[in-house]
Amino acid sequence: MSTRKQLKQLVEARSGLIVPGAFNALSATVIADLGFQAIYVTGAGVTNMWFGMPDQGFMGLHEIAEHTARIRDAVQVPLIVDADTGFGNALNVIHTVRTLERAGADCIQLEDQVAPKRCGHFNGKEVISTEEAVDKIKAAVDARRDPDLLIMARTDAAATHGFEAAVERAQKFAEAGADILFVEAVTQAEEVRALPQRLAKPQLMNMVIGGKTPLFNADQLGALGFGIVLYANAALQGAVMGMQNALTVLRDTKEVREDSGLVTPFAERQRLVGKPQWDALEQRYTGDTRAPQ
Repeated sequence: MSTRKQLKQLVEARSGLIVPGAFNALSATVIADLGFQAIYVTGAGVTNMWFGMPDQGFMGLHEIAEHTARIRDAVQVPLIVDADTGFGNALNVIHTVRTLERAGADCIQLEDQVAPKRCGHFNGKEVISTEEAVDKIKAAVDARRDPDLLIMARTDAAATHGFEAAVERAQKFAEAGADILFVEAVTQAEEVRALPQRLAKPQLMNMVIGGKTPLFNADQLGALGFGIVLYANAALQGAVMGMQNALTVLRDTKEVREDSGLVTPFAERQRLVGKPQWDALEQRYTGDTRAPQ
């Protein structure tokens, strides 16, 4: 079964599938190695880790397509790709969908913010008109070459127009052909509980650590009927804390040992990046019989 069909089955089960975000190929490898069934290629994570900048519209199509292609080569699980606003109007959305489909995306997420967009949990967001947003979703649906490629439609209208307006937009996105709906940054627990009752399409709920939406356990969200529980930057925030902890010890004690509990062991690092497989290929194609290091 293709990764796109796998993802469709997982989402339609509406059982609260936890999907962590990856910001590069190694983070994706760690996620897949731990047994998660799908990965979210996070625009915020790519912006933070690639540029060292906040999620305020600095990432372009080139950056997210390059990361998608590299992650696609590294893992075999389905990929949901954050395409921000589609990087322009409906015509740009067509180009974005075709580029990311070719790069290996299994689902492409598009949102209705005014460009330049910003993190859904920042203040100061604005959204485009409902009509323009609907047209962009229609363009995305029509642009895909593989009918199994999923289109996810996100609305940020709750922050600017209120919860009811966001639900109304999401319904119109569903009517335009979106496969998955994503109402971002709802702020009340009762709104989270209401969404699966108000919208028939499978939905994603975004659990932003430190964000505006109240946190629910993934089992609770699955019981409510959400298809996906997104933790877009748990890996990133964990990685930053890990770097800070290890480097603080290095700065203060002048050394970091493998048994410190602060760093991944050397051998584990090599396993994750596939060194044994590359050693076997080296022997197969070059005849090099030196003992692998």
